[in-house]
Amino acid sequence: MALKHAKETETPILPLVNWLAEKQRSEYLTLFVCRGRLQAERLTSLLHPYGIQLALSEEFPETQPDKGMIRIVLGRLSAGFVWPTESLAIITENEIFGTRPRRKKPPKPKVHTDLLTFEELKQGDLVVHMEHGIGRYEGLVKLNGTGNDFLLIVYKDDDKLYLPVDRMSMVQKYMGVEGFQPVLDQLGGKSWERVKSRVKKSVEKMAGDLLNLYAARKVRQGYAFGHPDDDFRDFEAGFPYEETDDQLRAIEDVLQDMQASTPMDRLVCGDVGYGKTEVALRASLLTVSEGKQVAVLVPTTVLAEQHAATFSERFKAYPVNTASLSRFRTAKEQRIIINGLKEGKTDIVIGTHRLLQKDVAFKDLGLVVVDEEQRFGVKHKEKLKKLRTTVDVLALTATPIPRTLHLSLMGIRDISIISTPPEHRHAIVTYISEFDEAVIREAIRRELRRDGQIFFVHNHIGNIGEIALRLKKLTPEVRLDIAHGRMNETELERVMLRFMRRETDMLVCTTIIESGIDIPSANTILINRADRFGLAQIYQLRGRVGRSDEQAYAYLFIPSEAALTRDAQKRLKVLMEHSDLGAGFQIAMSDLKIRGGGTILGASQSGHIAAVGYDMFMKLMETAVSEAKGERVREALEPEINVNLSAFISESYIPDIDQRLSAYRRLAKMRELKDISDFKAELIDRYGELPSETANLLLKIMLKVMSVKAGVKRLDLTDEEIHIAFSEAHQENPAAIADMVSSGGNRFTLTPDYALKVRLIKRGEGTSLAQGRNVLKEIARRVNR
Repeated sequence: MALKHAKETETPILPLVNWLAEKQRSEYLTLFVCRGRLQAERLTSLLHPYGIQLALSEEFPETQPDKGMIRIVLGRLSAGFVWPTESLAIITENEIFGTRPRRKKPPKPKVHTDLLTFEELKQGDLVVHMEHGIGRYEGLVKLNGTGNDFLLIVYKDDDKLYLPVDRMSMVQKYMGVEGFQPVLDQLGGKSWERVKSRVKKSVEKMAGDLLNLYAARKVRQGYAFGHPDDDFRDFEAGFPYEETDDQLRAIEDVLQDMQASTPMDRLVCGDVGYGKTEVALRASLLTVSEGKQVAVLVPTTVLAEQHAATFSERFKAYPVNTASLSRFRTAKEQRIIINGLKEGKTDIVIGTHRLLQKDVAFKDLGLVVVDEEQRFGVKHKEKLKKLRTTVDVLALTATPIPRTLHLSLMGIRDISIISTPPEHRHAIVTYISEFDEAVIREAIRRELRRDGQIFFVHNHIGNIGEIALRLKKLTPEVRLDIAHGRMNETELERVMLRFMRRETDMLVCTTIIESGIDIPSANTILINRADRFGLAQIYQLRGRVGRSDEQAYAYLFIPSEAALTRDAQKRLKVLMEHSDLGAGFQIAMSDLKIRGGGTILGASQSGHIAAVGYDMFMKLMETAVSEAKGERVREALEPEINVNLSAFISESYIPDIDQRLSAYRRLAKMRELKDISDFKAELIDRYGELPSETANLLLKIMLKVMSVKAGVKRLDLTDEEIHIAFSEAHQENPAAIADMVSSGGNRFTLTPDYALKVRLIKRGEGTSLAQGRNVLKEIARRVNR
């Protein structure tokens, strides 16, 4: 039967079919060695029409098989061999190409509020000091004596605080609620502690609610996927680009989440075109290879079609059935797809909110991928929330909305950030101007000259036709189409497909193109009345261009500057500041600053955020969440180091004040000695040999880093002795200090208030620093045992 069937169809597998038919009649056991389950399934379906049945074994069969049986075994050949009687020589892939090196896992960073990149301080900015509260920054000043730099912070009644630059991490720029101007705190007063205490109580209640949500997710049992097999490795090799480290880390994070028994809820934040879709593709393959289904949820029909094309292309060499469910499908086509999902015949479905309707059911759903979740309505989000309790959820976004952002930063939700641009990608050149026909004509013609395409965004359906006519008069040679959400779906599809096939040059459209549409040949976008759009929205629109190696241009047209609202001015300023690659994360943070922290957590928290500033609010929130989890919470130790040395960065060494502030900020945040030596090498490379006062500053930072490790909160170093005050909360074994004193003879003295005095040994000039370093090293060794 198999021979007859094979002769009737001329296929490349004919010799294999003939050979297998012969083996079925013999007394041999025939084994196929397949590297992955998907490969095995593909081979089974390939041979089934020829009447050849294959049995799948997870491992080499130990029992005596039936005569003529044909089996597939999952595994791989370690080396080739020669089978003389069959005139057959087998050579493995590794023997031809060499072994494929195992990819080194990128280090996993800790996501924390340090990711929030606040601008450098400017004179007159409000700042929040951890201990003294809200003050006004008045610049860098030098005090008499050593000439060291201090941050001058002015408080109520014109009281002044001079903060040493090495303790700069004690302050953060104030970011509160739009329209609320806080009052300055009193230096040494109790108002700041009272406000902090009030906010802490509110935050603790909120943390408890969040923790219940977090705990419920962690105790639920989900499906633990296995480790990637060779099919997966082959799929990885089929990716036509070199992955960036960020992308590899995101993939690793997702795979680890999927292999855990609790349901995944991960947000992957990456700029447009940075490879988020590839993360979803690999997660989908792992899901499908274990017989489960994938639902990819996207906000627009056009995006569903594009994703469907991408998934079909990447999975064409694998036995994976993909389908697209959207309004572009007829009722009959939709019924077939829905039945396929219920019966398990469709492995991956890509669709709009149509996927969330009642008639859509899955045989065995394993993964939900949500693209740009913030674009979905409240009802759809509620349905997604229910899904999150049982299946793995992977959310993709280019500009995370602030609420999502802050939940992710607090560890209530997991986040991976892809911030490295692909190779050869250029930043989008952005222009802002009033509506100018000469500028528009030149922009369109410049793109046409390089055989490219153009988007013109006009978000008002009422007069979009008039705008299109006006543009046609300006550039009669341009072939243009109009697209908006109220068009007949068939007509809209036709317009979009014409543009994708390059049958038209310019698309005059509304924000229907905002999410995900991928047309590499479109590299100029003109946005009319840009002042009416939200920050994330303009960023998304601008991201429709610049998806290839070509230089892209964005033109934002606004009314005269006088007519702009204050918020619109701020939004456009932020866009110009963050026109570099990978700025989506910073844009979301800026959006949070403009809208005010209150919008993240609702009106009930606005007053608290205004009172202490967003950063302090987040710190209190993190502490409350950790305490609610039963974790040990320790305030970060910020030692005060007093050394009678000139220790600063001079204006002659780093003339630019912003760069000097940036250097001080980096030094203040250092926690490892290696960081200091790396920074020293960087300074020498950029600015030349270190002046003595800058070298002293690095030594002072070294003492600070060592003090943190030794649990020292204050260190006073003179030529004769060292005074050390301890923070017992930051020591594992505080009692070890007494042992050290008793074994040190008359060199050490412990005062009643648990401070240590160390008499220095006179050995010549400059040894006090060296002795101080040795004492701190000895303390750290003893108290951390």
